[in-house]
This record gives sequence, C-alpha cells and structure tokens, in this order.
Amino acid sequence: MTEQSSTVEDLMTTTIEQQAETGSNMTSSASRGVDFYFQCAVIAIGVVGSVANALIIYALVKSKQQKKHLLIVNQNALDMVGCLFLVITYSMKLANVRLTGIAGHWLCATILSEAFVWWGNLGSRMGLAIITIDRYLKIAHSLRSKKWLRGWVIYFAMAFSWVSALIYSISVNFTTTAVINGVCYAAVIWKNQQVKIAHGIWNFISFYAILLLIIIFCYWRILAVIRHQARVMADHANAGAGPSTAQTQSNQIQTNVIKTMILVSAFYAVTNFPVDFYFMLVNVNANVTLLAGGYYASVFIVFLYSCANPVIYATQFRPVKETLLNMIHRQETSVTASHNLHAINA
Repeated sequence: MTEQSSTVEDLMTTTIEQQAETGSNMTSSASRGVDFYFQCAVIAIGVVGSVANALIIYALVKSKQQKKHLLIVNQNALDMVGCLFLVITYSMKLANVRLTGIAGHWLCATILSEAFVWWGNLGSRMGLAIITIDRYLKIAHSLRSKKWLRGWVIYFAMAFSWVSALIYSISVNFTTTAVINGVCYAAVIWKNQQVKIAHGIWNFISFYAILLLIIIFCYWRILAVIRHQARVMADHANAGAGPSTAQTQSNQIQTNVIKTMILVSAFYAVTNFPVDFYFMLVNVNANVTLLAGGYYASVFIVFLYSCANPVIYATQFRPVKETLLNMIHRQETSVTASHNLHAINA
C-alpha cells in the first residue's frame, strides 16, 4: 500500500468517526448555516470584483491607455478571471452535487478544488511583482531599461504570469485532491506529512514573503531616486534654469503611477496575509481544517484586494477616471431623457 492511499484511508476513517460522534451523516444545521452565509458573501465579492475589473479594462481601452499600461491591464484581467471562477466555484459548492465517476473527479480537481480561482489570484500576484520590477528598472535604471525592457520581454512576462500560475495551481490540486464517498476533498491528500509541511512553508515564502520583499526594496529605491531627482530639479530652478513644462508633466505622471502602485501593493500586503498564513497553518498543523469558516473569511478578504484594485485605478488614473465619469454621465442623461419621454407620452 502506498503512503498516499494510506492517507486517503485515514481521511475516510476520520470522516466516518466524526460522523459517528455527531450521530448524523450531515454537519449540524448551525454549521451549515454559517458556511452558507460565508459562501454567499464570497460569491458576492466575486461578482463585484468581476464587474469592477471589467470596467477598468474597458476604461483603459476606451481611453487608449492600454498600450501604455499593458501590465496593469494584464493584472486586472487576471483579477477578473479569479473573480469569475470564484463565482462559478462557490455556486457549484452551494449546489452540493454528489460526485461520481470520472466526471465527478474532474469536477472536484478543477472547479471545486478552487484550482482556477487561485490561478487568477496567483497570476495577479505575479503580475504585481512584474509591474513593480518594471517600474523599478524604468526609474532606477532608466538607460539600461530601454535595452532590457523590449516589447517581447513585456509580453513574455505577461504570458509567464498566466501560464506558470495555471500550471502550479492545477498540478498541486490534481495531486492532492480526491473524491471520497461523493465528497470533494481538495488539497488534503499529500504523499506524506513532510511534503505537506514543506509545501505550506514554501507557498507562504514564495507568494507572500518574497513578493513583499520585492515590493519594499523596489519602491524604497524608486522613492529614493525620485527624491534625488526632485532635489536636482530644485537646484536647477534656484539657478534660474527650471525644467521644461513637458518634463514637469512627465514627472507628475510618473509620480502619480508610483503612488498608485504603492497603494495597490500596501493593500496587497494587508489582504493577502490572512489566507496565506491560514493555508500555511493548515499544512503545518494537521488539526486545522481547510474548510473551516475561517478559510471562507480569509478568501473573502483576499478578494477584497481584487475589488480594491479597480477602485484605486479609477481614482488615481485620470484617463480611466474621466472615461468612467463620462459613462456615468451618459447613463444619467439617458435615464433623464427616458423619464421625460415617458412623461410626455403620459
């Protein structure tokens, strides 16, 4: 008997024992009620995130800013995908479908395991790291960046965030997920406890700690360069040779983008910590269950980040802000005209 099959049998035994202790094959109604409301909240945040990110992508395209901010469009697209699959996944969970046969296994390993949800989320994190490094190179190493950051490099980085996140998410969920008695158990069937612990720690370090260090280092250096540039411009101004209007506008746009990305990064650090720490805790401590209410709460919090990004971009990027305000104005004008026409016909 392999170690993995032994783990499956242990899980089945534990499940049966828990059912015997409660005297029922179902969880308590109170527990189901709490889980139901948590799952509904997660679906709601997924709907909001999908619509918000779609609006930002539309606004960037409408204002013809998508080519200037390809990496931001890419990150919003990944956030939107994660939110869409969040709605699909948790809607399927609420349906409580009994899984049988090959179709049941595939449904469990792909949708119910949240593999596609975390595809979008992890891809978005990689996208944030790529944006951070891109800004760092353009500001701290402006001359070298013109040689390094070719068009194909940007497209390769975008493709990498999609493909690598998908491969990682699918491979982890396919190898650690099983259907037992018609129920999907995702990310719980590990080769052994050592592998599970190692993965939990590696996942936290790779997708949270290292990314946070990249953000802190890059923006610390960026701000240092910007302060130095500001002092140089002030010295020129005092000497009577002030910067040109075009240079001033370029610096303002650059500073605005940096402030926006620092805000996005800070929100990432706050909202992603609960779910990353919770997942590590689940992998390190066998007594913590992944499907507890705390997990649903942490998922809700992490996807607040996906909803907040569009709001930050909408309020900080002037072309996006103007496009969205024009959409609202046109909608209000259309509603007013419709009401006036209705009043005339009446």
